[in-house]
Amino acid sequence: MMEKELNRQQDAAKPEPGDRLGAEGTEAQLDDFVGAPPDYNEEEEEQKYFRRKRLGVVKNVVAASLALTLTYAVYLGLLQMQLILHYDETYREVKYSNIQLEDIDHKVLMGINVTPVVALLYTPVLIRFFGTKWAMFLAVGIYALFVSSNYWERYYTLVPSAVAIGVAIVPLWASTGNYITRMAQKYYEYVSYKEEQGQEQERAPRGASNTYIIIFQTVFYACFHLSFVCAQMPMVFFLNSYLYQHNHTLAGVKHCGTLSHGTLAGFNKTVLQSLPRSVNLIIVESALMAAAFLAMLLVLVLCGSAYRPTEEIDLRSIGWGNIFQLPFKHMRDYRLRHLLPFFIYSGFEVLFVCTGFTLNYGVCALGLERLADLLMAYGFSASVCSSLALCTLRLRRQVPLLAGGLLHTALLLALFCWAPEPRHLVQAPLLYAIAVLWGMGSALNKTGISILLGMLYEDKERQDFIFTIYHWWQAVAIFTVYLWSGLPMKAKLSIMLLTLWAALGSYLGMEHKLGRHVAYRLPRIPRPRHTVRGYRYLEEDNSDEPGSEPEDGAKDGDGDDDDDGDERPAEAAGRDKLPNADEEHLD
Repeated sequence: MMEKELNRQQDAAKPEPGDRLGAEGTEAQLDDFVGAPPDYNEEEEEQKYFRRKRLGVVKNVVAASLALTLTYAVYLGLLQMQLILHYDETYREVKYSNIQLEDIDHKVLMGINVTPVVALLYTPVLIRFFGTKWAMFLAVGIYALFVSSNYWERYYTLVPSAVAIGVAIVPLWASTGNYITRMAQKYYEYVSYKEEQGQEQERAPRGASNTYIIIFQTVFYACFHLSFVCAQMPMVFFLNSYLYQHNHTLAGVKHCGTLSHGTLAGFNKTVLQSLPRSVNLIIVESALMAAAFLAMLLVLVLCGSAYRPTEEIDLRSIGWGNIFQLPFKHMRDYRLRHLLPFFIYSGFEVLFVCTGFTLNYGVCALGLERLADLLMAYGFSASVCSSLALCTLRLRRQVPLLAGGLLHTALLLALFCWAPEPRHLVQAPLLYAIAVLWGMGSALNKTGISILLGMLYEDKERQDFIFTIYHWWQAVAIFTVYLWSGLPMKAKLSIMLLTLWAALGSYLGMEHKLGRHVAYRLPRIPRPRHTVRGYRYLEEDNSDEPGSEPEDGAKDGDGDDDDDGDERPAEAAGRDKLPNADEEHLD
């Protein structure tokens, strides 16, 4: 009986054939649903993923470049058109007889040029608070606000919008320089993902992303310098048909070039043959407004973030007081101190070519109707010659800055000795040649400085501070050019020439120190102070927090409060970590 009972229990425990087939079928369906397809190639899919990431970076760079090109084309074109219209005596009396338009224009220029002097106090805080992309978007929106204020030209519309432009200039350029450099570093990360996985390296080798910094900065400036060409479209297609010829506008001009004093003394007070209709002005301003709105959309829709959300948290959580102080502390680095004369000269030369050269040389000799042609020659030349910075891929990095400086030295000496004859059109080829050569020097100067800063300061936590310092000094130089507008041309050229020679000598001194491995001082970036522990910080080993590795902690000790300490170059180079591939969820 016991054996029969045992056999019956064993038979009951055995599954029926139908049940066994049903379980196997369920498992097969589950594998089909969640398993990889039979033709799945993990390596090929990984390559496609990182190819999409690289294309996304290229899209970000092109979109940011086009957005800034449109923004500055609209800003420069509108400002130039309005200043010419407001200069005409008849236009002011007929349309704005009782609002003192000359005084308003003076305050507009003052707001644009003076306000950036205080930008060093708020630019890093603004970029860290909003993030790099959103700081760009906010600044581009302020430029669009300036365009909209010109629909109703009054003191309470033009002057506040001009002050807002002055507030936004340095944040726009600092965030854009930081953005382009970060895109180059991200592109390197996506290109070298196999190397990163194979070697399990925690940070990029020093100088690894230099190739992409050179290429991306070259692309950016090649696009941006076209803004000087696009800015002349209102003049070419609209305003030139209303202008008097040079025999009328230059009738009272006696001296040009190096013999001139101030801003084109003796220029006729009436430059318009007939007054443009208000509806035509509204059409032109509406076209410019549409371009400014398109620039905002390019930044908003096509530009991705420069940092991951977790990195943005870390960048802000070092404390707003530290963010405020760090630009000033970075100036203790001898590399930046040696580059300050170049920063200043960069501001001098760009405003000089738009005012001093074009007015006191070009317009004085050829007439106001040739102003657009001169600036277009400069813009085309600067755009094309920006590609010359690619020589840094093969030659030493000193080549672009030294070549641009030597070219501008020759041009400044030539301008110092030359006084064109007023109303003498035979001089046109020489003036265009100088504009083209000046554009070449400007392209080498600006592209070379941005490339050099990207190479010297690879740490992603410092780049917004470095580009803020660069563009703040440039804004201070532009303010200085605004102040010296009444000086004789010989004095202006002498100041520029001395500044350029000081910049070249100081830069060569910096390279000599770096060649001898002289240690430089970098302010310590405090560790992030997180008041809450979100999803990102539940695992300490998987954090973007700078200095979280044991070896850094061993070096720094409990140095969270030691904000005034300086890092050695080797320690500073080790702070820029490569992200893990599985954390790449920025886009």
